[in-house]
Amino acid sequence: MKKYDIYGIGNALVDMEFEVEEKFILDHSIDKGHMTLVEEERQDHLLGALGSHPLKRQCGGSAANTVIAVAQLGGKCFYSCKVANDAAGDFYVDDLKESGVDSNLASKRPAGTTGKCLVMVTKDAQRTMNTFLGITSTFSEAELVESALKESKYLYIEGYLVASPTGQKAAVKARELAHAHGVKIAITLSDPAMVKFFNSGMKEMIGPGVDLLFSNEEEAMTFAQTSDLLIAREALKKVAKTFVITRGENGAIIFDGQTFIDIEPFKVKAVDSNGAGDMFAGAFLYAITHGHTYASAGMLASAAASKVVSQYGPRLKWHQTQEVLHQIFKQN
Repeated sequence: MKKYDIYGIGNALVDMEFEVEEKFILDHSIDKGHMTLVEEERQDHLLGALGSHPLKRQCGGSAANTVIAVAQLGGKCFYSCKVANDAAGDFYVDDLKESGVDSNLASKRPAGTTGKCLVMVTKDAQRTMNTFLGITSTFSEAELVESALKESKYLYIEGYLVASPTGQKAAVKARELAHAHGVKIAITLSDPAMVKFFNSGMKEMIGPGVDLLFSNEEEAMTFAQTSDLLIAREALKKVAKTFVITRGENGAIIFDGQTFIDIEPFKVKAVDSNGAGDMFAGAFLYAITHGHTYASAGMLASAAASKVVSQYGPRLKWHQTQEVLHQIFKQN
């Protein structure tokens, strides 16, 4: 019996979310709908221009949101990351603990600045992120905890790590350790920009192949260098035994290793797409590590993601995840 369902690695970022007008995006020359790495000075300038407190502040980063989703649904998770010995780092550690996720952060944290992600949500529900990585840009093999990894069912790798040389190497090392210990490997492509500008690094992280890959349509087509989704999904078969392609309001496509499964969307009024993909991955991972089929996992993931986009913020509250869990599996 494994101690953990999921061992995640990724960038530790304190998320700060704001509702903004389209004009703010245009006036500040922000690349809408994508994640852009920025210097601290640029991020501080944008925060100053916003002139109000964040709508929501919580420990985040893509993989953190995913493992927290697994934990809220009832799974056991470990998260390896890097934060500094500052106020934001204290907040991050406390929030992770409250979410029921074990981590490598029990030991003394280094001096520096904890990374922060400025999330701007427009009225069309699109989320745009400007991220200052801070100390998480030096996430490395030193933050890996092999004893926890080998006691996990799945390693979950955040694709954003490809943007950091040390983070990319740590992801490769974690994949190698997982393979050596018979731990299944899952990865998310994270963002079209990561796939486009760090293509060779992403392929190194994937290596000879993974057990499960998460992607949205744009990321899948960018990875396969095609504008045809059918060609893209065939290309993913070459690097992943199974995979999920999320399609926003059109649901998702799952390849379970043998057949393709279409997952219908749950119709909701979308107000904020931030965290939808992370929640989808978390709910899906929870389900397949708890004996459910890929089709059932897709239904749970779709329902949970739809709940996320219908409200502000990248995560659900515990009672909301439990409501979704009972709603879907009571029906099946």
